[in-house]
Amino acid sequence: MRKDKEKVIGEPMTDEQVAVFLQARPYAGESVEHHILTRAYRGLRAHDFERFVQMFKAQGFDLNALDANGQTFLQTITEHAQAQDYAEVLKAAGAKA
Repeated sequence: MRKDKEKVIGEPMTDEQVAVFLQARPYAGESVEHHILTRAYRGLRAHDFERFVQMFKAQGFDLNALDANGQTFLQTITEHAQAQDYAEVLKAAGAKA
């Protein structure tokens, strides 16, 4: 980073920036829903993820789709130490554990 550029952390994301995560697609053999949710989970802060989940549902995607191991995305992230806020967003949106 150049010295005249200041690092900016935490700028609010626009709806367009959040919606970009809906375009993610897996290469092969992975659930589309799980891939999209994983990318958003890894790339968004919890409050942005909450907005994303509403967009995800509005596009007709299934929050309770199963992965290759037969788990929902919520079941997958409940094993993560820092996932509580994300899990709460998913539960509020109707995801099943």
